[in-house]
Amino acid sequence: MYRQAIENLKQWKDSPHRKPLLVTGIRQCGKTYLLKKFGEVYFDDVAYFYFEGNSRLASIFATDFDTIRILDELSIINHKKIIPGKTLMIFDEIQACPEALISLKYFFETLPKQHIVCAGSLLGVALKRNNISFPVGKVDRLKMYPMSFKEFLIANGHKALLDGLLKYKPDEPLPELYTTTLTKELKHYYLIGGLPEVVARWIETHDFSAVEALQDNLLEDYASDFSKYAPNVDVPKINWIWDSVPIQLARENNKFFFSHVKQGKRSKDLEDALEWLVNAGLVNKLDLVSVPELPLAFNADASYFKVYMADIGLLCRRCGLTADTVLYDSPYYKNFKGALTENFVFNELIYTNLHPYFWRSGNTAELDFIFEYQSQLVPVEAKAEIHTRAKSYGLFCKKYNPQTGFKLSLKNIGINDSDDTKTVSLPLYLLWNIKSYL
Repeated sequence: MYRQAIENLKQWKDSPHRKPLLVTGIRQCGKTYLLKKFGEVYFDDVAYFYFEGNSRLASIFATDFDTIRILDELSIINHKKIIPGKTLMIFDEIQACPEALISLKYFFETLPKQHIVCAGSLLGVALKRNNISFPVGKVDRLKMYPMSFKEFLIANGHKALLDGLLKYKPDEPLPELYTTTLTKELKHYYLIGGLPEVVARWIETHDFSAVEALQDNLLEDYASDFSKYAPNVDVPKINWIWDSVPIQLARENNKFFFSHVKQGKRSKDLEDALEWLVNAGLVNKLDLVSVPELPLAFNADASYFKVYMADIGLLCRRCGLTADTVLYDSPYYKNFKGALTENFVFNELIYTNLHPYFWRSGNTAELDFIFEYQSQLVPVEAKAEIHTRAKSYGLFCKKYNPQTGFKLSLKNIGINDSDDTKTVSLPLYLLWNIKSYL
């Protein structure tokens, strides 16, 4: 299955300033598969090493950081000589061996021709828990996510459909051939999500019950990670927050309240547990910006935020949404559909390397998302269906006069240039192409 991250890996391989690469991301998002495939296609050979539970492998790094010695001993384990410039060396679950992580500094300094990529699903968690020394400035980083909607379309055989979109001008409404198919596939994506194994199961079976069974297994695996990798005292708190995220998203005001997680618990009791889930990549935070000035990160209020699931399919499964409910727009699903849409939009924005926030003006207005792009402030309002009335969006544009803004919905493409702000009506299923309108 095609992953956009392969382009990042190719650029890294050919960069004259290349450093050892650290690839992070939620478990089961396809890191190991992609790195192995990358090695098979773009290198003469691949040397793969898995660190978790492998004391023999870890012992190689325990003596010293002589990179020539390390490479020779890794070649013995690999049963084949590792040749700098020709062999891609993969360190998987590198957080299980702190010394291997430290060794990246010495590889960078003494063996720069050796291509090294490292994967670590829970590296952020391990660094915080075990006080692991990190080779600051000596590694490149790449964060992977579940498959985006565009990647999902390609995996499901719709590459020709995507190519066909190129025939139309950016402001030209799409014919029904495209809108009907893309809307249907978007609903499938809501239910299936972007974890590659789940997507593969869907492609193989086209059976929602088979997909749900696999999602249940993955959710159990994630819950097992809490007990395996988190401090014992934090495990119940992590479970409380993990269970609370879908419930809080379903509320009309879906700001995350620690007081709603567990009666009698306050933010100081639960902040570390939420941070564990963020570091593990399972959830993401959307911070408030009340004063939309550049840089937005400087004006963000990290104490007032929303929390979204990293994978939209797991969100649907955890909420018990059935395929019929989503595919046929049950009227009883109307309220939660808005939260599901917001979660989708948030994920697609970060997949596109945009860092969103949300804006609130007292109790009078709230804008779903705002991000900065090439010195622009870009407001975004997200709607679940075809209705695009957005009072808060209008208030924001009137007050701050952004150059371009977006109304996302299932409505066809349209651009309104009549006001000071160019407002793009962009279908949710084309959100991956948002930068082309800026």
